Amino acid sequence: MLRKAKVERKTKETSVKVSINLDGKGDYRINTSIPFLDHMLGLMAKHGHIDMNIEAKGDIEVDYHHLIEDIGIVIGETIKESLGQKLMIRRYGEALTPMDESLAQVAIDLSSRPFLVYKVALSKRSTLIKNLRVSLFEDFFRALTNHAGMNLHIILHYGRDPHHVMEAIFKGLGRALRSAVEVHPKTKGVPSTKGTL
Repeated sequence: MLRKAKVERKTKETSVKVSINLDGKGDYRINTSIPFLDHMLGLMAKHGHIDMNIEAKGDIEVDYHHLIEDIGIVIGETIKESLGQKLMIRRYGEALTPMDESLAQVAIDLSSRPFLVYKVALSKRSTLIKNLRVSLFEDFFRALTNHAGMNLHIILHYGRDPHHVMEAIFKGLGRALRSAVEVHPKTKGVPSTKGTL
């Protein structure tokens, strides 16, 4: 069973190409033209053992918002497509991930019912990483959630440095996703009493 997908999205604002292999080794090649986002998505791929290639560009001279949101959309669509009918998967995944002074918790249900809970409060002094607004990551996660059809909870227990906070979250996302998509030998068909997800 090949659990791979490739999705492209092109608008007047952005061009995004994503391919993933859920059963990979964590190899990645990522160029979004936003270096910090490249770094975070690389962490997600590595810790999720997901092979991921991303090529994206957009109107970042206007703002990073369009590109970051559209990348979330396309990654979500590739996850959904690569899972197919979600046969024999664990469905649920969670990770509690430290990064220096930060501790983040990520929980996933691949339920086909999108919902994002995002409890990440940072001090007003920690609103930027270089010139990137940290608040844009909530838009990324919402787009990812809606287009992957996942229930995603992200809770920052504590943390000071926004780089460390985001690193804990993206590593945790990779680890939780790895667990949720894992094929479980005792699961028959779809992991739901409804018979479908």
